[in-house]
Amino acid sequence: MTQNKPSLSVVVPVFNERDNVAPLVHEITAALRGVVPFEIVYVDDHSRDDTLDVLRGLKAEVPELRVIHHVTQSGQSTAVRNGVKAARAPWIATLDGDGQNDPADIPRLLAERDSADASTRLFAGWRVNRQDSGSKRWASKWANAIRARMLRDDTPDTGCGIKLFEREAFLELPYFDHMHRYLPALMQRAGYRTVSVPVNHRHRTAGVSKYNNLGRALVGIRDLRGVAWLIKRGKLTRTEEV
Repeated sequence: MTQNKPSLSVVVPVFNERDNVAPLVHEITAALRGVVPFEIVYVDDHSRDDTLDVLRGLKAEVPELRVIHHVTQSGQSTAVRNGVKAARAPWIATLDGDGQNDPADIPRLLAERDSADASTRLFAGWRVNRQDSGSKRWASKWANAIRARMLRDDTPDTGCGIKLFEREAFLELPYFDHMHRYLPALMQRAGYRTVSVPVNHRHRTAGVSKYNNLGRALVGIRDLRGVAWLIKRGKLTRTEEV
């Protein structure tokens, strides 16, 4: 572990991604060493393969790497939240563990943050050139259109795993399963601004997707109704000491 407190924590949730772990860790270090003091917090969601063993082995050669392990499988939102809770930096960057997000985009998100208004607490990746199957792209386009109509969050792509946000603001948000898909709307509900930033997107080169279009759609309808209720019923007020 690095001795100095980092200013950025990169949180990566993983489940059965043993072949993607090492390449992604090395890409993160290549993108951030010499740019910003950072740590990498991997959260293994009780993988059934040897993902955890691979991560343990990498700790010996990557001093920035920390590993959190779920003793029971808990889902991606819980993995992200536990990674954020364990993080030591005031700002968090998240990446999906499948390698489709490009760590080289993190400095771009940091540059956007540094030039943005102080009220902007979330910088969401926007996959302008999706590298998924046609059916997955269609399903995502359909889901994004419905979400935008119901939530009016002015975000073209909430499903992108690469995001940059303030740790404190994130931990203020209401927690529920699948909340990671609705971070822009939840941040806006809390009184913060959000920005979408075009980022790279890559083909999955190892492992298999953990989601199917039908399953995600059915869960998404229920979650979307819940988030819409939160936005309609929530009355939060930002305060300041005078």
